[in-house]
Amino acid sequence: MEKGPASQSDFEVDSRDMHLQSKVRTLRMVDNARVGATVLALLMGITVLGVSGNTLAVYDHTRLPGDFNALYSLALWPAEFNIRPTVSLVIGSAIIMVTNIAALCFSKVQSLRSKTVAHTSTTFVAPLIGLTAALISIIFFYAVNASEEVDTFLSWTCRWQNVPMTQSPNWGTLCQQSRTALYLAILLIPVEAVALGLAGFQLKAEKYANQYSSATRKGSASPALSGPQ
Repeated sequence: MEKGPASQSDFEVDSRDMHLQSKVRTLRMVDNARVGATVLALLMGITVLGVSGNTLAVYDHTRLPGDFNALYSLALWPAEFNIRPTVSLVIGSAIIMVTNIAALCFSKVQSLRSKTVAHTSTTFVAPLIGLTAALISIIFFYAVNASEEVDTFLSWTCRWQNVPMTQSPNWGTLCQQSRTALYLAILLIPVEAVALGLAGFQLKAEKYANQYSSATRKGSASPALSGPQ
């Protein structure tokens, strides 16, 4: 039996299906890009946490108690010393690490991804929290480090970085670690901003695709759904 000519409605359905398939491909690319940005932010956060935590550990192991600082002029660290900028980097990077791990879990673990509301919320909220944590850490770091009266890890270790040390603390190493943590924390801001932007676009595209798919199943696409092209 010969198949009759395709009707105009058949072409319309095919056109809608192709449009939906295009949206799905775009969603996959955006999702992969967002996951890539999330992984990068996670690795950077772990690095900041590691080097900042190490400088705090070295300080804790090499500083003299308060009474000895007052008695001995050869104390390695000054009596008035502000460690809060480094602590802010540790706290900020820890928050970034946790939020990005959560985002990756909800993106890659199928049992969590299937929970639409939780997945949607985490996809957007995680980079938002990470961006906020990175901004607060950097603002606080520079606000405190700008003081010319009280030294911080960065100002003190980099001041003595050319002094040879045969044992801990090695000023040159600590200076480089402090700078690395700071620079990576600064770079975390655009990385988290990109992840947040991709998450926002993904949520909007997912909503559009779901509405378009629903309208297609009902037989006709609403003109209101012809928004994103």
